Amino acid sequence: MKIAMLAPIAWRTPPRHYGPWELVTSLLTEALVARGVDVTLFATLDSVTAAPLDGVVSAPYSEDPAIDAKVWEYRHLSHLFAQADRFDLIHNQADFPAHAFAPLVKTPVVTTIHGFSSDRILPMYAPFQDRVHYVAISDADRHPALRYAATIHHGIPLNDFAFDPHGSDDLLFFGRLHPDKGAAEAIAASRAARRALDLYGIVQDQGYYERDVAPAVDGTTVRYHGAVGGEARIRALGGARALLHLINFDEPFGLSVVEAMACGTPVIATRRGSMPELIEHGVTGFLVDTPAEAIAAIARAGDIDRAACRRAVAERFSVERMADDYIALYRQVLGG
Repeated sequence: MKIAMLAPIAWRTPPRHYGPWELVTSLLTEALVARGVDVTLFATLDSVTAAPLDGVVSAPYSEDPAIDAKVWEYRHLSHLFAQADRFDLIHNQADFPAHAFAPLVKTPVVTTIHGFSSDRILPMYAPFQDRVHYVAISDADRHPALRYAATIHHGIPLNDFAFDPHGSDDLLFFGRLHPDKGAAEAIAASRAARRALDLYGIVQDQGYYERDVAPAVDGTTVRYHGAVGGEARIRALGGARALLHLINFDEPFGLSVVEAMACGTPVIATRRGSMPELIEHGVTGFLVDTPAEAIAAIARAGDIDRAACRRAVAERFSVERMADDYIALYRQVLGG
């Protein structure tokens, strides 16, 4: 079984800091290689992988302003699809532009939909569903107009996330600084609970940051650390009383939720999108519907068994389980 793994080119695979699609692509690629699957990764040429690396884009367009995103995205796609007959299957992790090429080749295509953003993108999905096998990353993210080959939750390498059995008295926000992700709600909840809050993540909406986040950052009760990677990232995820994930949109998955639980940190999340699929209420965190419920959950966070959070990730969200699920899907698509 020869697989062409198509990564996005917004960030390196794996990303240096932010880049959830590229991170999942990397995790799956490395897990497949470890299982002896013949995978070629098509990604930016600065990517790091145990698989053969192929591509034409020197660096991510989010890091190099000389690289025009639209121009090089299509150049990237053309480079792969021109050699589609070398592979038994193409696994597309790079969104809907690849579907334009799918009818031009005979090689089966699997697309992992990393979040169905709106009905506006449906014209690049619905007409291709007889040609492309769609994977949802949560049942909540399935669109009623599409047929899906599977729902496959993301997985993470548990051993990369050190377990912190104690955490701290402080709260954590980990994600893009954007209205969707609820940083302002996390600030309000932490203030009401009279607990310090550490915020980590890239500023994706500058106006939102300046209006709703920056005025609260005082370096003591609210601390903003920017994007973080490596050991500092693991310490941040594990060193908290709870992760506040008070989102304002239907989250398709939420890697930081699973990563925090792997480190032992329970999650307090708005009951939207995939959150009920990831969090077991009262066991690995709390699902809330109002600000008052979020504040009450902060008070109860110390009652959560941090070891139970890690066990849940080991049982349900390991990278090994994700790889096994995709291998089973590849076999199904290829007829056994």
